[in-house]
Amino acid sequence: MQVALEKIIVKPGQQLLLQDISWQDLEEILEDLGEQRSSRISYSNGVLEIMVPLPEHEKDKEIIGDIVKILLEKLEIDFESLGSTTFKNEQMTQAVEPDICFYIQNYQAVIGKNKLDLSRDPSPDLAIEIDITNRTQLDNYLLLRVPELWRYTRKGFQINLIEGERYIQSQTSPNFPDIPIVELIEVHVKQAQTEGRSKAIRSLRKWIKENL
Repeated sequence: MQVALEKIIVKPGQQLLLQDISWQDLEEILEDLGEQRSSRISYSNGVLEIMVPLPEHEKDKEIIGDIVKILLEKLEIDFESLGSTTFKNEQMTQAVEPDICFYIQNYQAVIGKNKLDLSRDPSPDLAIEIDITNRTQLDNYLLLRVPELWRYTRKGFQINLIEGERYIQSQTSPNFPDIPIVELIEVHVKQAQTEGRSKAIRSLRKWIKENL
């Protein structure tokens, strides 16, 4: 018996796992879910995960995204921010939606594009995942060759860089080589959680003025 997606309820902080999902199934599910939705998906070799983030997840995503944008603008680096765009590669049977992502070195390749296919288009230079209730499947990003992946969890912030056929953790970011990005993220996300986003942004701008 088949059950329509609209009859399935996934509560915030929970995940729905579907097996034996073909690529055509995935495309139809994405079309049914639509662009304006709170859920996010991750797909690998026939296994589809549908997740609904918690409000705290969204707050952390917004402040980290703000930090990246402010730093890039201060450094006068051109970029394109594509939010939680669906990245797909049919040949690799992989699809993923980061919480937020940035094209930096490859920003010109995505200007004006509303949909991306990673069998033709470049991967984002930086993808960011907020792992409050679920753990990011690094293999998705590895197979899609996303060079830099940031993860923020309850245990803290980490940078993952592709080295050969695996991700390694790093204390520095190639996109911000002269900036203590781990410390900046952890300090200002925690400040946003306790004192609010506005104070955290003002604190960041003060740090930038004094150090950059």
